[in-house]
Amino acid sequence: MDITGYTVEALHDPTGILEGTRYEFFLEIEVPEEDELFSENGLLLRVIFAGGSQGKNILHYEFMERSSNTILDFALEDEEEELVLNFCNQHFKED
Repeated sequence: MDITGYTVEALHDPTGILEGTRYEFFLEIEVPEEDELFSENGLLLRVIFAGGSQGKNILHYEFMERSSNTILDFALEDEEEELVLNFCNQHFKED
């Protein structure tokens, strides 16, 4: 799995209930054609990432087909999850 592009946006909690800051990443990813996740329409990985004093971690993620935004029922393997976590750690901007 290769991350070829991304967007990130801070999510705001108007209630103030949640500690720390949440970020929504949309990662553009490529996988080999022989991978069961492969789609000719392209893939996105939507990641909800928590940053701040409580630590940095992935709260939720989902694979999406890029052209239709259809959610695909796949999970990240351990090494892929580590890759995504490291990527998000490097690319989020603390307020």
